[in-house]
Amino acid sequence: MSNAAPLPASSVEAMTDALHAALFPAGEPDGTRALPPREEAIRLFRRHLSRYQAHVREEFEHHRLGGAEAGKLLAAYTDGMIRVLGAYAMAQTGIDSHHEAPFAIAATGGYGRGLLAPFSDIDLLFLTPDAQGEDMRACVEYILYFLWDLGLKVGHATRTINECIAEAEADTTVRTTLLDARILTGSESLFSMFQARYIVACVKSGADRFITDKRKERAARHQRFGDSPYLVEPNVKEGRGGLRDLQTLYWMCRYTFGTRHVSDLLAPGFSELGLLTEPEAKRARRAWDFLWRVRFHLHYVSGRAEERLTFDVQPVVGGRMGYTRHGRQVGVERFMRHYFLTVREVMRLTLVLEPAVLRQALGPVANAPEADSQMRDAGFTVIDGRILPQRGTSFENEPIQMMRLLDWANKRKLPIHPMAMHQLIRWERKAASLRGDPETARIFLDLMCGAPPERPQRAARAEEEKPEAIPSFHLMDEGRRKGNAYWLHILNETGLMGRLLPDWSRVVGQMQFDTYHVFTVDEHIIDALRILGRVEHGHMADEIPIAYDLARNLHSRRALYVAVMLHDIAKGRGGDHSEIGSQIALYVCPELGMDSEETETVSWLVLHHLLLSHTAFQRDIDDPKTILDLADIIQSPERLRLLLLLTIVDMRAVGPRVWNAWKATLLNELYMRVAEVLEGSLATTERDVRVERAKAATAAWLVEDGMNEAEVQHFMRLGYGSYWLSFDHDTHARHALLIGESERLHSPLTVETQPLPARGVTEVTIYAADHPGLFSRIAGAVAIAGASIVDARIHTMTNGMALDTLWIQDAGGAAFEEPQQLARLSLLIEQAMTGQININREIAQCGRRVSGRRMRAIHVPPRVVIDNRASNTCTVVEINGRDRPGLLHDVTAALSEQKLQIASANITTYGVRAVDVFYVKDLFGLKITDKGRLDALRTALLSGLQEAEAAAQRRSSELESITI
Repeated sequence: MSNAAPLPASSVEAMTDALHAALFPAGEPDGTRALPPREEAIRLFRRHLSRYQAHVREEFEHHRLGGAEAGKLLAAYTDGMIRVLGAYAMAQTGIDSHHEAPFAIAATGGYGRGLLAPFSDIDLLFLTPDAQGEDMRACVEYILYFLWDLGLKVGHATRTINECIAEAEADTTVRTTLLDARILTGSESLFSMFQARYIVACVKSGADRFITDKRKERAARHQRFGDSPYLVEPNVKEGRGGLRDLQTLYWMCRYTFGTRHVSDLLAPGFSELGLLTEPEAKRARRAWDFLWRVRFHLHYVSGRAEERLTFDVQPVVGGRMGYTRHGRQVGVERFMRHYFLTVREVMRLTLVLEPAVLRQALGPVANAPEADSQMRDAGFTVIDGRILPQRGTSFENEPIQMMRLLDWANKRKLPIHPMAMHQLIRWERKAASLRGDPETARIFLDLMCGAPPERPQRAARAEEEKPEAIPSFHLMDEGRRKGNAYWLHILNETGLMGRLLPDWSRVVGQMQFDTYHVFTVDEHIIDALRILGRVEHGHMADEIPIAYDLARNLHSRRALYVAVMLHDIAKGRGGDHSEIGSQIALYVCPELGMDSEETETVSWLVLHHLLLSHTAFQRDIDDPKTILDLADIIQSPERLRLLLLLTIVDMRAVGPRVWNAWKATLLNELYMRVAEVLEGSLATTERDVRVERAKAATAAWLVEDGMNEAEVQHFMRLGYGSYWLSFDHDTHARHALLIGESERLHSPLTVETQPLPARGVTEVTIYAADHPGLFSRIAGAVAIAGASIVDARIHTMTNGMALDTLWIQDAGGAAFEEPQQLARLSLLIEQAMTGQININREIAQCGRRVSGRRMRAIHVPPRVVIDNRASNTCTVVEINGRDRPGLLHDVTAALSEQKLQIASANITTYGVRAVDVFYVKDLFGLKITDKGRLDALRTALLSGLQEAEAAAQRRSSELESITI
């Protein structure tokens, strides 16, 4: 807790008394003095409300109150206001207040616990006797309407005692809400009767049902708000490891041990039960107050009951809490790291405390396994089906026993006893002495890699929907952790992982302030290892078939797992994390007992772990030089397999929407082409031979389909060499039919769309007279239609016509396939080509899809990179900028203004950052080699990008102000 002054009760009483005196000049509502009218009373209450809210805010923001203390003070002020309002309402509605009031007003929910956030609801229970008079109902309505007129959000219920008990029996949420009820004003005898009967009803219904329901409720809440505590935009109140998890523990303990408040869990006296040590309780107290401070700042910054730490408020809240840049780490990343380490403490508390609550409430586990002689000889036993060290086994004196405990638990499929978790956390610092120890390394690798599948088989679809065969060891985790990821979470959350691998401790809770990554670095790595384990065992064969096929024949299994563990280990250090990570691998691998060959493989994989994704999504894989350069770097078919698996699990673990069918298709095509070169079956340098083969195969297909020889030869003469190497025979045949039909009809423009759901894209083919700016107009039409271009092949035929092929997706990353969507897209392309629409104005109208303040909080500096080494025939222009509707149109228009021809385009987005790569030539079809022109091109593109971005930001801000 904060070292702030104790709750200033005197100020609460003084302000409440002043309000009471203003309403009741005679000192009590005896009816002898005229009460102020309702409008005057509302004015008095509003002034009182604004005064105490401002007072709490000032005390909090000047750091004279901690988070939980500010919540208590706000609740205390609200208590006083409700009491005075109750007296005023009863006087106004003619209820005799000389005697005990006929009903009671009680605070429930969070307000009942004596804590209130600035914009939280005020939850009230109007407890009435069985016989309700009209004056009573009128008084309740008067109070509610009065509070609403004050602008307060009120959650309310009017019930008798019998109704309260019946509702609580039927709904666990109501039971929980009433559990914390406390009287504010009114009939104390009625409320005491309610409390007595309610306690009896709760005891009768039993703690087991309540605890089971709360755990189910928590599981559903975690599912709704993101199952991981390490989401980069966490929910402070409802997310895993947040305030609600601490409150759930309190509710369970309330039933089991009789605690009356969350703070009771964390009070020094609670540790006397033996469930928590005092240092653990102290850390939990700090976590409780830290989360409340974050919540208060979040409400004040947002001006509403906002519980999610989104990107736009993270820097503001972090700055208000005093987090500034330290070395290479900016203030917002330091703040969020502290947040994630705090929720880890909450999860540790849950892991330690909840099993003890369950045992007390539900009794010992039936038919639990017992320790055998081998386990006892090793120093371990089993209680309630959970493994823990025997008396006399000391983690302090024998740190290796911590790893042996995990080894036995893994081999016997046993959950870990909370007392063992206690000791692992308490003595984790001793694990530093185990670095380089062969037995520790063996156990660590066994836990991380798991057992290899004996006969890898595709898991049946029905099997995929069932839980994994490996049991869920933490029963309170509702099956979240399974397989190798379970052990990695244990190692990470106890702190053992950071002690064994000091470099790991630097990425625990490390977030990247962008919208591409969904998890913190450590959680991302663990999830990647989990996915690799599932791929290897055939559980994701339907989703990632190529990965399943590759994983069946691995010769360097341990190296791959360690490479996945280390691929992002250097994030947040500045510099190239791939290069730094490869150096880290050179000393970490020997410590893990790996030989020199494995060490070299791991270091190489970490160094190049972005190579395949960068090439597939940002380079033209139809360019022979792209494939040759890649083959020169990789050199080995085994390394190619390992690198592709690492790429796939890395991408799949970034976030649910990053991996899609189109990216899988590109990576698969790239893999097949590089593998072809490495195996020596066909050299990419035999370009002329490949062109002739493609033409011959296409001609044979066309003749077989009934096209006459003259038409076939005419089509063969239309394409340059690059065209024949860019598509398969099916596509060539479709192009021949499209061009033939267009020429017969003398059509100036032909648009053909073909949804490809299996690849997650729609292919759009456009045949039209070529002219400067053609692709820019097409890109503008696609943006107006609400689609995104992910890849493009642009060909000028020998007859001067352009044959452009685009692959597009909708906003959700799926194929653009609805008939009305495709019809509108074709119409928009035609209108854009003929000048019937103003593209710039129409794109401006798409401003509603521009990201709001949350996305604009992420800084995306424009960047232009020109590379003349990536292709033998084209200059490669790479443009980085903020993703927005019309970006591709603006960029291609700028390239057209520079008198450049676009041969192909690759478009990739990483959250709010877009990377558009173009293979361009000058008007003579040559690479741009003049240094002066390259510099001028870079300057012009960067300037245009900055101006277009500024204009788009202005439009977005204007639209936002209009909406507000």
